[in-house]
Amino acid sequence: MEEKKTKTSAKTEKISTKEKELIAENENLIKEIETLKGQVDEFKDKWMRNVAEFDNYKKRNAKLWSDAFNEGITSVIIKILPVGDNLDWALTLGLDEKTEQGIKGIRRKFDDTLKELEIEEINPIGKPFDPNEAEAVMQVEGADGEESDTVKQVFEKGYRKKDKVIRYAKVSVIK
Repeated sequence: MEEKKTKTSAKTEKISTKEKELIAENENLIKEIETLKGQVDEFKDKWMRNVAEFDNYKKRNAKLWSDAFNEGITSVIIKILPVGDNLDWALTLGLDEKTEQGIKGIRRKFDDTLKELEIEEINPIGKPFDPNEAEAVMQVEGADGEESDTVKQVFEKGYRKKDKVIRYAKVSVIK
């Protein structure tokens, strides 16, 4: 009978040892899984940050390109505005009818081009003087009924693109 007990105890010890090894191996695997989960979370966080950073980069870059493009348009417009001024001046010379019609056609095309580029004329006549869109080059006496600090005459047209003034209007202001 003792032999049977010894065999049974040996079997129990063997099973017990195998179980202990499996439990230890299982614990190691659980620790490794937890470590890997931590790494996955870390990599996921880094990936999400990089995606957000790249998205911000694309937005910043698009704005830079847009601003550069608009600045390029503005610098060209500033250089061609005197052409429009000269067309207006030519219309005051008392030309023959065909020449006048030709110059008016050119001026219309010039205005259409400015409109396509979202450039609008600043026309402050009769409005209170605003230094944010006009430059006072002289003061004049007002006639009866005219309020002081009001724009009387425009000597050089002003232009703006959206909210940015490209060229300030040169005006006379009533004293």
